[in-house]
Amino acid sequence: MQHIRVRRDLGIVGDRYFAQPAHRDASVTIMASENLPTHIAPAVGLQQTRRNILLRGVDIDACIDRIVELDTGDGPIAFAVNRAARPCAWMDAVIGPGAQRALRGKGGVRCTPLSDGVLRVGTADFQVVGPRLRH
Repeated sequence: MQHIRVRRDLGIVGDRYFAQPAHRDASVTIMASENLPTHIAPAVGLQQTRRNILLRGVDIDACIDRIVELDTGDGPIAFAVNRAARPCAWMDAVIGPGAQRALRGKGGVRCTPLSDGVLRVGTADFQVVGPRLRH
């Protein structure tokens, strides 16, 4: 997939969690590529980890309770970073034994999109724009 369409409060168009009320605060999952357990499976990627967006050079796990923006050229999209994405035992089945343990504390974050837009594969501008406001 070369691009995704993000909808405010709904998630990624076409994703299994799109517009699902139970997943509104976790409809998009972002992970740092440096945390992929490549020592277990060298070709591991988004599909195996069930993450939506992979960033390089960003400690996204440190951004919980922040608002971040990503811009791949079509304008910034804001995300509320709500909580850690905890890896499940399924990771050991699809990646390899030890993957769940390897991803503990660095499995990415669950987010709510705060704006509509398009994200494309390639270089992205990333910035933390402020604290996440709680209701």
